[in-house]
Formats: sequence, C-alpha cells, structure tokens
Amino acid sequence: MYKALPSIGLLGGGQLGRMLLQAAIDLDLQIACLDPDPEASCHHLTPNFQQGSFQDYETVYRFGQKYDVISIEIEHVNIDALKQLESEGKKVYPQPHILQMIQDKRLQKQFFKDHGFPTADFILTDNQASLSQHIDFLPAFHKLGKGGYDGKGVQYIADGASVSKGFDAPGLLEKAVDFEKELAVIVARNPQGETVVFPAVEMVFHPEQNLVEFLFSPADISASIEKQAEKIAVDLINKLELVGVLAVEMFLTKDGQVLINEIAPRPHNSGHQTIRGNESSQYEQHLRAITGLPLGSTKSFGYAGMLNLLGAEGFTGPAKYEGLADILAIPGVFPFLYGKKITKPFRKMGHITILGDSKDAIIEKANQVKNLIRVIS
Repeated sequence: MYKALPSIGLLGGGQLGRMLLQAAIDLDLQIACLDPDPEASCHHLTPNFQQGSFQDYETVYRFGQKYDVISIEIEHVNIDALKQLESEGKKVYPQPHILQMIQDKRLQKQFFKDHGFPTADFILTDNQASLSQHIDFLPAFHKLGKGGYDGKGVQYIADGASVSKGFDAPGLLEKAVDFEKELAVIVARNPQGETVVFPAVEMVFHPEQNLVEFLFSPADISASIEKQAEKIAVDLINKLELVGVLAVEMFLTKDGQVLINEIAPRPHNSGHQTIRGNESSQYEQHLRAITGLPLGSTKSFGYAGMLNLLGAEGFTGPAKYEGLADILAIPGVFPFLYGKKITKPFRKMGHITILGDSKDAIIEKANQVKNLIRVIS
C-alpha cells in the first residue's frame, strides 16, 4: 500500500538546509524552512520559506504545528517549543532532550564521562575567575558551555598568565591533547534502530579561524583505528537513541587512543564530500532517517577531499567567484556554492569536493584548486 511521505519543517535555512533540500528533490520530499535571514541560502529553493527566529518559542511552535516531522540544521533552537510539539505527537528528530544536552558542552562532556566514552580530561568552570584555581591543569582549552559555534567560544589557555583570555560565563576547561590527527565519523540512525556509518575522514583546520579548511576520505589510519572510531560513533548514537545524523569529531592521540572531541546532531561540514564521494550522502541519510525509510549504503567510490571556500581577506561586498571556470576545467573537481550574496573575510561561501585515485592525488588537486579560486567582491 502506498503511504505518503511526511512533510518536513526544518529549523534553519543555511547551507546545510540547502543541501538537504537538494537531496529531498530526488525523494519528492517537501521541506519548509524557518530562518531569521530573509536571504538565507534556502530562501528561494522552497515555496515554504518562513522568515523568523528559530530561537523564539512561539515562532518555532507555530511553525512546527504545520508539518509532520520537525528537524534542524543548526543546534541553537528553542528546545521548549520542540518539547511541546513532541508532547502533542509531532515527530521531532533529533529528539529535543538530546538537542538540549548537546547545546551545552558541559552536559555533553559529562554525558561522555558518565557513559564511559573516551574523551579528554576536563573541569567544569563557572566563570573566568575560577580558572585561576586550576593552573596545574594547564595548558587547556576554555570552552563556553553554550553559544559556541564554528570555532567561536573556544580559547587556548597556555598558563596562569593567560587566564584573563577565558570566558566569564559557565564553561569547561579541557586538557590540551597531544594528538596526531583530527578525525570525524558520521553515523545515521532511523527510528527502527537501524544504523549506518561513513568511513572516518581526516581534517585539517584553518590556523586562524578554527574552521575545517580541508579534509580527505578515507582517513590515513590503520584498519584497527578505523574500526575503533566507527565503533565509538555507532555506540554513541545508539546510547543516545538519536534519530537522524550524528557527526562525531575525534582526536587520534600519538599513543593510539581515539578520543571524542565534540558532536553535532545534524549533517556536518566533515561530511560534505559524501555527496559525490559515497553511494548515498549524509544529507540523503538524514532524510531517510527522520522519515523512517531504510538507510542507504555508505560505500565510498574511492578517495575524496573537501575544501571549504571562504571569503578572501580584504573583501566585503557582493560575492564574485574568481577562478571558478578554471577549477571546473579540472576532472574530479565539483564546486558547491551556497548562494550567499555578500562575502566577508573567512565567511563560508561554498565548498569544493575533489575526487581522485589516491590521497596524494587529492592533495595535489586541492593545492591546485586553492591557488586558482578566490571569493572576492
């Protein structure tokens, strides 16, 4: 018997929402978006775009009442409204109580510790002044409990002379880890409890902006480390009983430990390359999961890389993509532009997926692409 697919209300209309909408077209899923920015990346891609705050209770509640399933592309949404919708029988994925925990890095880290998941040592702090009580714990990173995003809300505290750099708000002091690589694993789970996991990727961060600048898949790690990283991600999504996609960022230490850094309960920057690099993308998996469909294969087609396309320094204004035609002439190079009209220094304007026959080929192409394209105004 034919069963109509549910309508979806998405909190957030940025680039992640844009790629969810692109994946939804193939399944004929109808997605509405709520975003405060009238020019958000999704604004012209769905006939049901609503401008409004996804942090305002009444706005989120009224928006969610109109759809069968409510989901997110950003964590910083109104939890109370989602809980109310859930209590009235709406399917809210990921579930509000999980979002509430993940919104607060203090609760997130405590969850890892309480349930035996490997993570760096940490100390909960109340304010900037409390850092001076933990000089012996340094060097460490001070992280805001709530509100940090895309590298904001994280400050390195090298020694006692640096405590003034800390945040004067509830946070946590996380021991600096002597790591060899930064990894990420994306895992998906549907309401029936089926899970699939993508191969681990290796990430390289921008030295100034704390954003992922480049990644490649599969990560250059041993089979045993790969298995360990994937098991952590699967065990974690099952412990949470989360429905949707979960991105798990990890450290591989120099002595071979895999430690959870942070998690995101949504499609993630570390999975952009799955659109071309895997049989089904993280975006398709998220849609399959929240609508209760069987999950797809995560098999890789080969080696893949991803470059974030950031606004060039010194340019603010209407975006121009210098060198776009040049990179399109390179086999295995696929740009994804986010439709943002205004560029600013280091603003995420798009990403570029690169396919190749080896890790070295991916890195060579990536360096070529970096030298050819710039977002200017």
